[in-house]
Amino acid sequence: NKKAFVELLFWKSPATVYEMTKGYNSLQEPEGTTRSRVPPWTPQEEQELRELYWKYKEVEGGDIIAAILARLATPGRTRRQVVKQLVRM
Repeated sequence: NKKAFVELLFWKSPATVYEMTKGYNSLQEPEGTTRSRVPPWTPQEEQELRELYWKYKEVEGGDIIAAILARLATPGRTRRQVVKQLVRM
């Protein structure tokens, strides 16, 4: 790359430096490998999450997220996913 010197003028992350030396798009996963993606929240799940939050937010001394996780209709959601979705909403 004849213009790599221009890229050296700016701060780089380790991932960017790796791509510069190994070739661009080298960080992409090879074909055939699947990465587990978090399934998106449906409007029904968001509504249920909202209702459970408003129901359990006033409980003293209790863990709100644990109470929500125990009562979610869709199993398989992690604590982190629930917290992230609540913050996003």
